[in-house]
Amino acid sequence: MKRKLIYCLAAVLMLAACTGQKSKPRPADAAKPVITVTLESQRFFAEAIAGDRFEVKSMVPKGSSPETYDPVPQQLVALSESQAYLRIGYIGFELNWMDKLAANNRNLRVFDTSQGISLIRDEGHRHGAGHSLHEGVEPHIWSSPANALRIARNTCEALCRLDSAHAVQYRANAGRLAERIQRTDSLIRLELARPGCARAFMIYHPALSYFARDYGLRQISIEEGGKEPSPAHLKALMDRCKREGVRVIFVQPEFDRRNAETIARQTGTTVVPINPLSYDWEGEMLNVARALAGH
Repeated sequence: MKRKLIYCLAAVLMLAACTGQKSKPRPADAAKPVITVTLESQRFFAEAIAGDRFEVKSMVPKGSSPETYDPVPQQLVALSESQAYLRIGYIGFELNWMDKLAANNRNLRVFDTSQGISLIRDEGHRHGAGHSLHEGVEPHIWSSPANALRIARNTCEALCRLDSAHAVQYRANAGRLAERIQRTDSLIRLELARPGCARAFMIYHPALSYFARDYGLRQISIEEGGKEPSPAHLKALMDRCKREGVRVIFVQPEFDRRNAETIARQTGTTVVPINPLSYDWEGEMLNVARALAGH
């Protein structure tokens, strides 16, 4: 890991040296100012509030896991153009990289959009040495309309601090986004109120803990302490699946689905692909609710 970090930082210095001729300040009307976020889901919130005032870039690309992703050197160089970084809170990428990113970009302002959220502790989410303060925090806070409202408010406040001249516009945009989030919440509740809706679900990686808390559901993780399940654990999961009336097993694109399919064959459940990291936050939240409702 240390060798990888040294390589990346060395590559950044080399690229920065090669592009030094291009680092002069742009004219005010040449391009939008840039802010950076960690996830595509965050980019949805930030763009809805920023409107056309900022360009929003996400660090973790589509199809990559934010738990383990390492940025490429070009991303580290590009970050120097950002006015601010809006972190999601406790995801593995940020715990491993945020201090380094801030140290190498002294003018980068960092805002934590998780402030004010009641966090879930989960021993399945541990991030190794050096992060004991955040060990066991369930990091997928955006997979919840209640939390999404707080993320939107925090994002709005960050933009108002960065560009107070347009604070009225940001607050108006945030209000419209809040209405969309609340509408999504209402539609989810309608789906989950349908007769026979499942109250328990299985998922490979436990990314819906806050969703489950919002709506009184039970999430059962196939992962065992963040690792592939043992044969004994798989057997226990099958038994629990039958006992608790699980009908849906959610799988994410960045994880192997073979264990989920094995459980589904033995229990008669349905494997449903979801992508909680998607830019289409509203669509993904509704997909989860509709799958639980049986359609």
